[in-house]
Amino acid sequence: MAAQNRLAEAAPAPPALLVEDVSHSYGTRRALEHVNLHVAPGRFTALLGLNGAGKTTLFSLITRLFDVRSGRIRVHGHDVTRAPGEALRALGVVFQARTLDLDISVRDNLLYHAALHGIGRREARARAADVLAEVELAERERDSVRQLSGGQMRRVEIARALLHRPRLLVVDEPTVGLDVASKSVIVTHVRRLVAERGVAVLWATHLLDEVAAEDDVFVLHRGRIVADGTATTLIAQTGAADLRSAFSSLVGPAPEEPA
Repeated sequence: MAAQNRLAEAAPAPPALLVEDVSHSYGTRRALEHVNLHVAPGRFTALLGLNGAGKTTLFSLITRLFDVRSGRIRVHGHDVTRAPGEALRALGVVFQARTLDLDISVRDNLLYHAALHGIGRREARARAADVLAEVELAERERDSVRQLSGGQMRRVEIARALLHRPRLLVVDEPTVGLDVASKSVIVTHVRRLVAERGVAVLWATHLLDEVAAEDDVFVLHRGRIVADGTATTLIAQTGAADLRSAFSSLVGPAPEEPA
């Protein structure tokens, strides 16, 4: 029995996210081709790809907007097809498209999300206050979402995604169209979640300045994973001077950040 307990204690935790041999098509067009990637617990993992690479399709499969027809996806060991309830409870999502109700208050947006996760009204109000304080928007909780800036809306979406206390956060192009200051606030906050809470993050982007040297990186191009490793490793493997040059050598020129 003691030996069994030691083996159980030594067994590694499952990945926060495991994508195994996943393919997906829209009619005759192949959007994903045998994609394999993983996100380790408590790690910031970047999914890099140009627009149209397949990032949003992959997110739609992870979050069960689309059915997984080929391959397997697990969230903290829970198969999204066979155990969707357990998988989705461990998952927080910020989609590329804005999904807040613009005509109701910030707090009501959060309370509606809490109800979907079966969180009681009193507990939901307490959690909403906590997550809004974390993103520095507590004073805007009674304002309608329409009154917020684009960056503030994104911060509310992150707060909403964290309301049910997931262990994995997947974020699809969250800073596109935002000014430099708003982008910095969002990136800093999400990285703090990783460092201080151990939340695992899959961060999909084509903006290379959002990736740090020690981050795990998967490069998606035309539906295939063409490279993976830390950002530093990819630079070394391609013989490039920096991540932008490494990325360009793998998929073509990366888009420039607007000034």
